[in-house]
This record gives sequence, structure tokens and C-alpha cells, in this order.
Amino acid sequence: MLDARGCSCPMPVILVQKAIKIHHPSTLEVLVDEACAKENVTRLAQSQGYQVTVTQQGSEYKLVLKK
Repeated sequence: MLDARGCSCPMPVILVQKAIKIHHPSTLEVLVDEACAKENVTRLAQSQGYQVTVTQQGSEYKLVLKK
């Protein structure tokens, strides 16, 4: 699980990009607390071939990236 809560864009995208590049995960869970970060991480993940499922818990978002 990658916890990017408290990080402003573009930091969540950079963290996810590094995790994908280094680990090539088939599944990656990401926590963010900004709608902008949710949208940008989703866009990045989809461009890398991941399906993205988003659940909102209050002001936080949990993104599950699956290949």
C-alpha cells in the first residue's frame, strides 16, 4: 500500500510512477486525500495499462490499480 495522503500534486503521481517502475506490481493500493491527486494517479495508472477502482472514505480516496 502506498500512502500519499498529505502530499500535494504532483508528488502522489511521482510516488506511484516510481513504485510502478521499480516493482512492476500487478496490484497496487494507493491512498490520497485530494481529488486532483485521485484524477492524476488514475490517468497515470490507466496509461500504464492498469484498471483503477476508486472508493471514497470521507475526504480520502483509496485507489486499487490492477493489471
